[in-house]
Amino acid sequence: MEHTNVKILAISDVPSKALWDYDTRARLEGIDLILSCGDLPKKYLEYLTNFTAAPILYVHGNHDGSYQTQGEPGGCICVDDQVYTWKGLRIMGLGGCQRYNKEDTYQYTEKAMRRRVHKLEHQAHKRGGIDLLLTHAPAKGLNDGDDKAHKGFETFNDLLEDYQPTSPNGRCAPCASSTISAAPCRCAVAAIPWISDTIPS
Repeated sequence: MEHTNVKILAISDVPSKALWDYDTRARLEGIDLILSCGDLPKKYLEYLTNFTAAPILYVHGNHDGSYQTQGEPGGCICVDDQVYTWKGLRIMGLGGCQRYNKEDTYQYTEKAMRRRVHKLEHQAHKRGGIDLLLTHAPAKGLNDGDDKAHKGFETFNDLLEDYQPTSPNGRCAPCASSTISAAPCRCAVAAIPWISDTIPS
């Protein structure tokens, strides 16, 4: 990877009042990369592009059906269903959640998600693995919920076990690992409580 220290802002689900207000440029200063885990309004993501040179990469959430009719967020990069490399950081994007109703808006059965993962394995292998897994849903058992919409995917656990991605900046919020040389943490960015906005208000 080109950078040894990368400052990443992970956002999801609810627009941050701290960023959706005044002084947005100052609050985003020093951020190298913005990762959206889904379920954010198109206009919010496009608004953020006006105040930062940091790329905004995103995956779809189960409430992003409006993107199908209104178009994808301009100025942002959808990394759903691909392994995207940014300055040497290899990011696998898998949006959506467990199927919980008959709508076809980024909802998947475990079997369907496993097929999506399988399609990306060649890309990941060709790039020598992945450094970060960007998802909307968590891995099963990693702060997931009991209801179907917030239940994690078992296949994400397999991905994390197989590729052993480590934190790109040496610190991982869920396990508080401080160095990359420590035992590899399961570095996944998903729309779960511990990875929400940390921009001070």
